[in-house]
Amino acid sequence: MTGLTEVLAATSKDAGPGALLRTVIVVGVVGAVLLAWFLLRGYGKQD
Repeated sequence: MTGLTEVLAATSKDAGPGALLRTVIVVGVVGAVLLAWFLLRGYGKQD
């Protein structure tokens, strides 16, 4: 796990927060879509 942290820290120092911010946004959007799917999938099974 420390290798990943070092890579993220080195990338952040060289390229600024762009790559990390992009990753956070993508993970957030994917998480929101999965959460919406999980919450809404039960509504289609009502008789």
